[in-house]
Amino acid sequence: MARLPLAEKVPHQVTLHGITRDDPYHWLRDDNWQQVMRQPEVLAPRIREHLERENAHTDAAMASTTELQEALFQELKGRIKQDESSVPARDGAYQYYTRFELGAQHPRYCRRPAAPLLPFDPARRDVSRAGEEVLFDADAASKGHAYFSARGVDHSRDHRRLAYAVDTNGSEYYEIRLRDLSSGAELPDRIASTSGNLVFSADGEFVFYTAVDANHRPSKVFRHRVGTAMDQDVLVYEEPDPGFFVALGHTEDYAEIVINSHDHVTSEQRLIDARQPESEPRLVAPRSPGIEYGVSALGDELLILTNRGARDFKLVVAPRHDPAPEHWRELVPHRPGCLILAVTTYAGHIVRLEMAGGLPRIVIRSRADGSEHNIELAEEAYSLGLLPGYEYETRTLRFTYSSLTTAQETYDYDLETRQRVLVDRREIPSGHDASRYRSARVFATSHDGAQVPISLLWHEDVATPRSGAPAPGGAPLLLYGYGSYGHGIPAAFSSNSLSLVNRGFVYAIAHVRGGKELGYAWYESGKLRQKKNSFLDFVAAAEHLCQSGWTQPSKLAIHGGSAGGMLVGAAVNLRPELFNAVVGEVPFVDVLNTMCDAELPLTPPEWPEWGNPLEDPEAYRYIASYSPYDNVRAVEYPNILATAGLTDPRVTYWEPAKWVARLREVALGERLWLLRTYMQAGHGGAAGRFEKLRQVAFVQAFVLLTCGAASAPLLPATRG
Repeated sequence: MARLPLAEKVPHQVTLHGITRDDPYHWLRDDNWQQVMRQPEVLAPRIREHLERENAHTDAAMASTTELQEALFQELKGRIKQDESSVPARDGAYQYYTRFELGAQHPRYCRRPAAPLLPFDPARRDVSRAGEEVLFDADAASKGHAYFSARGVDHSRDHRRLAYAVDTNGSEYYEIRLRDLSSGAELPDRIASTSGNLVFSADGEFVFYTAVDANHRPSKVFRHRVGTAMDQDVLVYEEPDPGFFVALGHTEDYAEIVINSHDHVTSEQRLIDARQPESEPRLVAPRSPGIEYGVSALGDELLILTNRGARDFKLVVAPRHDPAPEHWRELVPHRPGCLILAVTTYAGHIVRLEMAGGLPRIVIRSRADGSEHNIELAEEAYSLGLLPGYEYETRTLRFTYSSLTTAQETYDYDLETRQRVLVDRREIPSGHDASRYRSARVFATSHDGAQVPISLLWHEDVATPRSGAPAPGGAPLLLYGYGSYGHGIPAAFSSNSLSLVNRGFVYAIAHVRGGKELGYAWYESGKLRQKKNSFLDFVAAAEHLCQSGWTQPSKLAIHGGSAGGMLVGAAVNLRPELFNAVVGEVPFVDVLNTMCDAELPLTPPEWPEWGNPLEDPEAYRYIASYSPYDNVRAVEYPNILATAGLTDPRVTYWEPAKWVARLREVALGERLWLLRTYMQAGHGGAAGRFEKLRQVAFVQAFVLLTCGAASAPLLPATRG
């Protein structure tokens, strides 16, 4: 197959620290990128022409999968309950929830009078509409927009008002809007250029929000009085460090509004009395490099989760009126290897989510006597999530549970009696019998002896090493990874993965260093000057799966998105012969150029993760040694699909575009090297729930095509 279209090469040299390198595809970066984020139509014509030629080439290369893509889409769509609804969350006299109308791309945000929540019953799973009020119909609001996303949807504590934020081009510049819930009328308030992050004051008369600057950094907090013009908003806090973002939250009892200044490893918080919204913010503890902390309500005290002197975090308490560090008193000490991921408080209990031995657990502590107990779970690998809700004066904890084989379940747990009630189970309309599937956790030995966990899912009819008689050469396998910012990938249920698994694939997750699956040290050993551990761990996982009979290189596909795209891009540079197909969705592959461009939205806050190559020659050389774009070699590469979003502020569209251009220039062989740019979307791709599935179907069709499984028969998802 012809390796076209070829991008024009335009001489462009960059010299830093006495090192000069060529970047002939630099021209794909529109000099007017800030305006392109807001107005995609102003993209330079020659860049648009190139991206559209790439899209046409990709369409032609994938033309044989048109029917397969449609079949995959229908399967994926068939696993979504089209009129699904969330479990109602009580807040005083009301219960709030979301629900979808049949065929809707976006939800309706609703409430109804509070009523006892009945245990889960498949025959009675829909939310009752008795007394229902539709507060905001996002699907109706999306009409006429090629892209639409709503976030920050929240009601005031007195239930009189609703605030929400909308983005209509994927650039994540959100406009905040307000409505009166007694009349349903839209208020004239319009607040532009925000991140969509907002909090009401206790009386509902003010909205606090974070504003986004020209380089897309949320750097300011404003206070908006409802009913006034945006130009009257008051600046409450401005972050002076371009390497820090600001975000808003509140304590569990809604007594304080929390301003959080942070990068990836350092945080600093300020509190505003929510009942006195015009009061000045109070600093909790001044920032210190590498120290993170967060606050929770605890009566007259604050509970503080921090890594100060505690790599895997600990809990301390401090007086609410003066929570300075000199007043911190230890409550739950540091336990090496037991990472506290999150904590939430209730009037009588403290609940924490921990990671120990690579698996999560929920621990409940009584405030009355300090006694603790865990919620017991059984499966070999699983995922847990806390859903704190609106109410502080409650003894009910809501949490979610899923595993690779078990669809998400939602439980209400009585913190006193320890009774657990199933209140919802995700319905798979097309059918899913968990007993048809198998899961396991295995370990790969990395280059330095580290044991890298791998979570695996497969259909019972597929022969694997766990069945005692693996098929010769193993099964086709998709290996997923991320490994950055401490974000661990949970062993959670993914209905989308079933379309591959039901065609005989094994689905695998490599829990490489750079995440926190095995504690904070697992994260630290996969960042900065140890970043290559992430890539080597991923390669070790792939090698183990091949050597132990799960698969072989000709059947092995790898997949990563954003920083996970960097992971697969670096891995394929290291071992191109080990893989058959690579999917990089919005891949962070032009790492060196991006980390040297201080104007880009995420660059200064990213330096603690990767290093600052502008000021540190060693960081420059280290990043240059693994940046996927800079290390494409004249060897035979596997099939590669890269995706991009034109208005993506996180991984700019030109990163994957430049990567594919360099592959076409340098790589040997005649494989598929494809670029798909979504011209009306950002980092997350399409916003509508069904349009997203078309993008998933496209990626899966590429994997099936390149792994020779495009016509694989479907295995049964249920029995009988």
